[in-house]
Amino acid sequence: MTHPHTRTYWLEHAWLDTHVEPGVAVEAADGRITAVRTDVPAPPPGAEILRGLTLPGLANAHSHAFHRALRGTVQVGSGTFWTWREVMYSVADKLTPETYHALARAVYAEMALAGVTSVGEFHYVHHAPGGARYADPNAMGEALIAAAADAGIRITLLDTAYLSSGFGQPPTAHQLRFSDGTAEAWAERCSVLKERDHARIGAAIHSVRAVPADQLETVARWAEERRAPLHVHLSEQTAENDACREAHGCTPTQLLALHGVLGPRTTGVHNTHLTAEDVSLIGGSGTGTCMCPTTERDLADGIGPAVALQNEGSPLCLGSDSHAVIDLLEEARAMELDERLRTRTRGHWTAAALLRAASADGHAALGWQEAGAIEAGGLADLTTVALDSVRTAGPLPRLGAETAVFAASAADVRHTVVGGRHVVRDGAHTLVPDVPQALAQAVDALRG
Repeated sequence: MTHPHTRTYWLEHAWLDTHVEPGVAVEAADGRITAVRTDVPAPPPGAEILRGLTLPGLANAHSHAFHRALRGTVQVGSGTFWTWREVMYSVADKLTPETYHALARAVYAEMALAGVTSVGEFHYVHHAPGGARYADPNAMGEALIAAAADAGIRITLLDTAYLSSGFGQPPTAHQLRFSDGTAEAWAERCSVLKERDHARIGAAIHSVRAVPADQLETVARWAEERRAPLHVHLSEQTAENDACREAHGCTPTQLLALHGVLGPRTTGVHNTHLTAEDVSLIGGSGTGTCMCPTTERDLADGIGPAVALQNEGSPLCLGSDSHAVIDLLEEARAMELDERLRTRTRGHWTAAALLRAASADGHAALGWQEAGAIEAGGLADLTTVALDSVRTAGPLPRLGAETAVFAASAADVRHTVVGGRHVVRDGAHTLVPDVPQALAQAVDALRG
């Protein structure tokens, strides 16, 4: 990611972790913030002007880029998570490095338009259909890394071990392209991946269904040795819990704890159907929780115990997962509003806490600890939300955090700055000229 020379941004209003501050000047050089000055009532000469409420860049901590091709299609009729999965497989079967790059570039551009500056890509489509290796065994992962660069955002490629169709059963025909055969072969392949300025490499265990218990430690050890993020789909479905108890006599969370997977660099995605002991194991180990409310409600997965998890010590972050919509403000709002419906009480999180889940805590879960705050030394990643749209006009600017979380949408994002570079300016992507057309063409190419 190239960095421009020293630049000054004047933020009409800035969210500084606890409050909204009017008139803030942010100086940036080499992709990082070098100074933050408050009480600057007018733009300094030559400053880039960001009108509205500027937040730290948002982090989308859980993405499957190719699921964007399912939008609309899987909303026809009814069905279950498992029937949805069959449609997903049919799209996965059509991906090539070239078509995946085109789709992911468009999807990541859509994320930039929604204020996302970093994405955690939970990547398991590694090989050709049938399981044949590409000449470059990481061709699909490299396509995603290149797509993020082309769309101007950061990526943590969470290279995913996916070895089994369920508790030791061999992969199905659809799943052969996901599998490296063994965790050792997975580790050998993804060890070749190189980090770069805009890209970091993490690990993922697809689920306790997809990685046999005796191979969980191999993946956990790989991440531990590299001090890399480790993510895992956890208890998204009650059927997964039932099958795990039948196979191992314990819950998925207990199985992960037994094999050394839980810990402060680990994030459980969904964490929906948990026992009280599961919640204690996750929170007590410092394992994070990535909630994906728009996907969880789209698939009728259920509402996870986010409040209990956080109270036990699990940091919360947010992801758009299957991209039913791409809107981190909606994910933040949904986490609170779903909990209100479940408990029939209000105010489980402040707007500030929800914004931290969508920014600083998401970046930390992806290994970008230097992002997520507007402060000197941090990455110069900024997202500006309009305060004068039909959704956001009216409230006092000092209530900008509440307005952003509870009224704004991705459509209100006016600017996105990544590493001091304007990736979205006045609502238009500066690198991908026509994002809707790019999305339409990339999805159409997968219809076959």
